[in-house]
Amino acid sequence: MGISLGRTDEMARNSGSHWAIVGGGMLGLTLALRLRQQGKSVTVLEAAPQLGGLAAAWQVGGITWDRHYHVTLLSDSALRGLLRELDLDGDIDWKITRTGFYAGGRLFPMSNALEYLRLPALGMLDKMRIAATIVRGSRIRDWKRLENLPVEDWLVSLSGRRAFEKLWLPLLRAKLGESYRETNAAFIWATIQRLYAARKTGLKREMFGTVRGGYARVLERFEQRLSSTGVEIRCGARVERIAAGPAGRPVIECAGRAPEMFDGIVVTAAPPIASRLCPGLEPQEAERLKAIRYQGIVCASLVLSRPLAGYYLTYITDSDCPFTAIIEMTTLVDPGQLDGKTLVYLPKYVHASDPFFALSDEEVRNRFLTALERMIPEFQRQDVLAFRISRVPAVFPIPTLRYSEQLPPRASSLPGLYWVSSANIVNGTLNVNETVQLAEETAQWLGGLPAAPAPSEARAGIPEQARA
Repeated sequence: MGISLGRTDEMARNSGSHWAIVGGGMLGLTLALRLRQQGKSVTVLEAAPQLGGLAAAWQVGGITWDRHYHVTLLSDSALRGLLRELDLDGDIDWKITRTGFYAGGRLFPMSNALEYLRLPALGMLDKMRIAATIVRGSRIRDWKRLENLPVEDWLVSLSGRRAFEKLWLPLLRAKLGESYRETNAAFIWATIQRLYAARKTGLKREMFGTVRGGYARVLERFEQRLSSTGVEIRCGARVERIAAGPAGRPVIECAGRAPEMFDGIVVTAAPPIASRLCPGLEPQEAERLKAIRYQGIVCASLVLSRPLAGYYLTYITDSDCPFTAIIEMTTLVDPGQLDGKTLVYLPKYVHASDPFFALSDEEVRNRFLTALERMIPEFQRQDVLAFRISRVPAVFPIPTLRYSEQLPPRASSLPGLYWVSSANIVNGTLNVNETVQLAEETAQWLGGLPAAPAPSEARAGIPEQARA
């Protein structure tokens, strides 16, 4: 097959710079918008039948809402700026949240300082040291130093061994499994930073927001904005191979289409997937991509006929619970948007190789509902109107020691090929705001590159000063 020059419309002919974004999640879409604003012609290639990636919406029990749980924080400046551009900032509903804490077979409220002090699961000294750890973490700015410390060592040094075993360890295992042993302290620091910023004033109350209509509406508006600016969006476009082309221009091979040549290609897939798409990489570079390990998720969406417990988030420390937390989305979202029903998420973070990931939907349903009946006596299975499971093998990378030093540069050894993904969020937690911010930084850097970088230049990463 011959190589196509891609789109031949007036914009592409005149701009002299045609880029492809592989992946239509919030990262790829934001990057496409910014590159188009730089004057580049842009094509987005998404393998799924719809845009959104981890932020995509789906239907469960006749309700269309987010496939995974998402909220906006008051401090999410990058995301809120993007929503403002999409004319959606006025459609964010803000609510004060309530938090639950499940330990020792009992559910406790933990929405304020007084409720925290009353928790019987922790001693007073433990509570004081945990609070001091959170305050200390919120004030640290040198995250690079924490990246060299095991998370267990850092938390034990601040909170003590007893508090670590009772609180921090169950929470770490719920998110990371046994990989917590390899995780650096910057992981929990980033979590503290984000949750601390969610408080409206000091350590008092949390304010979370959701866009009316959820991410289905956000993505619909985003697609409209991109199309109106000339960005070409192709869903169902499965990229099979990316290779070097003539004159330092990379070529994409998509299933069922002739190969296409672009001036630049940005792959937003997880690094192990990116390495498989690009067989012509230098061996050492490919190995660095493959070495980044991801944690997956099995997440159940439940539609209930009545409210569950009234907490947006319930932390769980009991090791025999099959899910990580309880997220009662309808405490934030007006039930009127959900046909008067209650939407609940039950996530289980697990590596894709774990036997749990391969369980049948029926087995997952039975385990989850049995645990929910045990935890919340008022809950009955007859309350469940719909139950649907999402499985994603690669959600977020495991932040090992000196993680940022192990990442390959964003510019590959293949001229014109770049990659950026959730793996590049090295001093934050995976959420939509961090994803949008990463896209903004990457677009700024790409905008400063020469039109056809030489191979030696193409191996440079983003300079430190380019990171906001």
